[in-house]
Amino acid sequence: MERIVITGATGFLGRNLAALFLEKGYEVFAVVRPQSPNLGLLPTHPNFHLIQAPLEQTSQWESRIGRAHGFFHFAWAGVNRQEIDSPQVQARNVAMSLECLGAAFRLGCGIFMDAGSRVEYGTPNAPFREDMDCAPVNEYGRAKWEFYRKAAALSGQLGIRFFHLRFFSVYGPGDHPWSIISTLCRDLPLGKTVSLSACRHLWNFMYIQDAAEAVYALYRHGNENPSAIVNVAGGDTRPLRSFVEEIYEIAGRRGTLEYGTFVQAKEGAPDICPDISRLLAFTRGDWKERYAFRQGIEETIRSTE
Repeated sequence: MERIVITGATGFLGRNLAALFLEKGYEVFAVVRPQSPNLGLLPTHPNFHLIQAPLEQTSQWESRIGRAHGFFHFAWAGVNRQEIDSPQVQARNVAMSLECLGAAFRLGCGIFMDAGSRVEYGTPNAPFREDMDCAPVNEYGRAKWEFYRKAAALSGQLGIRFFHLRFFSVYGPGDHPWSIISTLCRDLPLGKTVSLSACRHLWNFMYIQDAAEAVYALYRHGNENPSAIVNVAGGDTRPLRSFVEEIYEIAGRRGTLEYGTFVQAKEGAPDICPDISRLLAFTRGDWKERYAFRQGIEETIRSTE
């Protein structure tokens, strides 16, 4: 039975990926920080193994795994507004992540994937392509970009295939409660008012199941492709207001949308337009988006009822 390791398995992406790999017949080792508040969200399965240990102290958990084939590093602290611009927090993330890459090598993993972010690109005026120059505007984006550059060099020395997955806006049941999709799907059916930006910029959303399936397909074809950055996003890019109005309609036109009252993050409201041609090429036709936005929103609203 093929074995994989997932860090950040209590997170939105991590736990959905763990569930998918278990469904596909893999043995999954989840390395999570001790006393994580989200342990109850993890899968229950005979092939699922929970290891509670500090991620940077790899000696505490490597021996409990022994050997593995693939490593998915999704753990990353400081994604809230209080710590996203903390150089100290983000520097610890980079150091911890490099330790995990070393652990993947010692475990015998042939493939290492990590969760990058669209914010690494900064605010370009063109479609976001993996080969374009990056100019992140916050410490979180700079740290993700720094880790990629260091890990690309180290993985080459270690002989591990390395895929830096730049996720765009993944949504669905169990997402952060403060995300725009979670907020709209929870508050509009209750008739509440939702504060929003002007929502005139382009955006892209991807349902969580499609995102997990994309990662799975990339892993299955990992040895056929060179190490690379890969955008993981959906194919539906349009003005954010169009998405918001569609959710409003699905929610029965209840609640109130207040445009222009939400304070933007420091990067402002850039157009988000990902190029996913590499994702499609690397998955060799084994992945395609299955959830239209309406279907994903209907699933998300049902989960809040």
